Amino acid sequence: MTTTTSLAPLLERFFTQRLMQQREASPHTIKSYRDSFRQFLIFAQRRLHRPPSRLDFEQIDAPLVTTFLEELEKQRGLTVRSRNLRLTAIHSFFRFAAFELPDHAAQIQRVLAIPSKRFTRSLVSFLSRPEVDALLAAPDRSTWSGRRDHAFILTAVQTGLRLSEITGLKREDLSLGAGANVRVIGKGRKERCVPLAKSTRKVLKAWLRESQRGEDHVLFPSVRGKRLSVQGVQYLLNKHRVAASKVCASLKHKRVTVHRLRHTTAMDLLQAGIDRSVIALWLGHESVETTQIYLEATLAMKEKALSKITPPKGKPGRFKPGDRLLSFLNSL
Repeated sequence: MTTTTSLAPLLERFFTQRLMQQREASPHTIKSYRDSFRQFLIFAQRRLHRPPSRLDFEQIDAPLVTTFLEELEKQRGLTVRSRNLRLTAIHSFFRFAAFELPDHAAQIQRVLAIPSKRFTRSLVSFLSRPEVDALLAAPDRSTWSGRRDHAFILTAVQTGLRLSEITGLKREDLSLGAGANVRVIGKGRKERCVPLAKSTRKVLKAWLRESQRGEDHVLFPSVRGKRLSVQGVQYLLNKHRVAASKVCASLKHKRVTVHRLRHTTAMDLLQAGIDRSVIALWLGHESVETTQIYLEATLAMKEKALSKITPPKGKPGRFKPGDRLLSFLNSL
């Protein structure tokens, strides 16, 4: 008689034991993996006609995973990057299953062999200095929410904090004395300090004198005193982008996000001549190589480099058709 292994307890142990206890994964990682498996289980239920709690591990094979990934791209319109993130979550679970279920090694290896897709990496988008100035001037600082939004945008564009980092800031994370800085816990639970400019420190000092809302000491709370949601942050950025676009027309065609403000910080540092290793520490990058993307983004720096070299003196030539076979290969 062939025995089967229930998927539910194995998946539960993956989240509670592997991710939460052994790896102490961040809430962001757990949420991302949770959402990926929620999508996958709903897909599996529809394909296999069994509720998720009654699925067997043996049913989760490579063809099913591949079909799920294809549906995400072709029917739901997910980008290749998002498709790869779902696959990363599934791979992580199957690496855990390899230790728990060694008898299923062949099935597990076939799933782990599903490759991530390569994709075209677009240039990093960032805001110019006039666009940043217009965005900072947009909030109405005669209101509480306007002063909060101004302080929020200024802190984001000067520090380059991630969305989860800046919305999670508490008042006690600020040090506004000599050597003013903000302390955050970033990706991989790495703690770092980011220095604050005099202008940012001045605005934040004034903001801290505002009456505190809520009991969680959140630095930039919602009107109800809670931590700002992802939707709440995007709403305020969209609102001020629309207002700022009346002064700076180029903002009409740009989407402003906290991540784009983070890119803007990196570009400001890079164009100021700051070493890549320092920028990596500032932004909390895992590797200096991650900062390489900013070198590719700015045309101004490339034009500056071009002005320092002597270009070769080329001469126009006449085209001569090549061999028929070579012409075929050239056409591919």
